[in-house]
Amino acid sequence: MKRQWLISCFTCVFGLTVFSHAQAVPTATKSGTLQLGIGGSIISPDYGQLNPKAITIYTDFDFRRHIGVEGEVHYGLTKPSGIGESTYLVGPRLYTTRSIFTPYAKVLLGMGSISYQLPPTPNYSEIYMAYAFGGGVDIRVTRFLNVRAIDFELQKWPGFTPHTLSPYVTTIGVAYSFP
Repeated sequence: MKRQWLISCFTCVFGLTVFSHAQAVPTATKSGTLQLGIGGSIISPDYGQLNPKAITIYTDFDFRRHIGVEGEVHYGLTKPSGIGESTYLVGPRLYTTRSIFTPYAKVLLGMGSISYQLPPTPNYSEIYMAYAFGGGVDIRVTRFLNVRAIDFELQKWPGFTPHTLSPYVTTIGVAYSFP
């Protein structure tokens, strides 16, 4: 009788642990995903030369599901016409993941620099506020490697005279993703 009573008590105690919610919350959750990338860009300005090239360095930090931050630098290469455009932008990005594809949209704010290297005047540049609306698609190739298949931005440089400068920037690149 004593043995049956002991077995019943243990069964009851172990059976009720499901309802006790005494287990610890997982502590090994990551705080976000970081990727650092480099790419090539073509700028379609509405001022000066046609289609100057740029080197682009970008970073994305996705700190919540579907929400992150993107920062990027488009360093414009000066063509023989002597005019180059560079931008330094940061802002929020919204994304979703579908299999190996990660489409995203972004709104960026920062500054744009236009440089002039026309003889006989010395080299100089002017800095303006800039903002951009854009989006694109990243493709996961391996656990640590993403390809930026396409990234498109419409930039606005208010304050540029005689009118607001509105270049389009198209970028392709590759990024290392830190798990």
